[in-house]
Amino acid sequence: MSLLDFGDADRPVDLVFVHANGFNAMTYRTLLAPLSGSLRIWAPDLRGHGGATLPADPRGRRNWHDHRDDLTALLDALNGPPVVLAGHSMGGTSALLAAAERPERVSGLVLFDPVIWSRLAVAAFRLPIFDRLASRIPLVRNALRRRAVFDSREQALAAYAGRGAFRGWPEMMLADYLADGLVETSDGFALACDPAWEASNYAAQGHDPWRALRRLDRPVRILKAEAGSTCRLTETPRGLPHVTVGTVPGGTHFFPMLKADVARDALFDAAV
Repeated sequence: MSLLDFGDADRPVDLVFVHANGFNAMTYRTLLAPLSGSLRIWAPDLRGHGGATLPADPRGRRNWHDHRDDLTALLDALNGPPVVLAGHSMGGTSALLAAAERPERVSGLVLFDPVIWSRLAVAAFRLPIFDRLASRIPLVRNALRRRAVFDSREQALAAYAGRGAFRGWPEMMLADYLADGLVETSDGFALACDPAWEASNYAAQGHDPWRALRRLDRPVRILKAEAGSTCRLTETPRGLPHVTVGTVPGGTHFFPMLKADVARDALFDAAV
């Protein structure tokens, strides 16, 4: 794995933050860097993203256990007291799965619109028949159609600015995404997260975040989008007294980019 290290290198890590599918740790620099005066933060690139060089073969994937296990190994490598584990979208769910495996290494979780479908949907995703249906998911189809190579970074910036998932993003955040989201090759500038790998993350839904939530006894704070949320927990989840769920007014799935102050305050409150 590769990672960004924010804050005083002489102090233990306080917070580990995990990015969303298709993005990278650098994308969240303007969210995390202002916290570095008080906290030390590690932000890893998951396999198949950014500067990570771990194998990323999309064939036969059925779940996010590879991301879970990579984060578990990262937790095992940390010296010092338990850390706050946080993340956005797939990164939040992967953090949750890892925390359930190493609860003694985690003091709490902060999850921004994690991908947690209903219990019924999670059960359906685990059925073998879903393997044949996954290719029909619109997010999977869209990812596979994504342009993978650009002539220059400027061309990529012009293609993304103000469009699709990047609508409304601050220019600096989009530039940070592209800084580690593009790799220079002989053919041009290729996406560090190959579209086939991004698509496999959308398709591989055989993990069980509900089981992870039940196994944990650490505080879990979830902030979900008001519009288009990927988190199906209600604001008073039954049987999960350690879980608190709030909705970000006016927030979309990308509220950590569009309402960074809300996300930053939640991270600071959990880690200090």
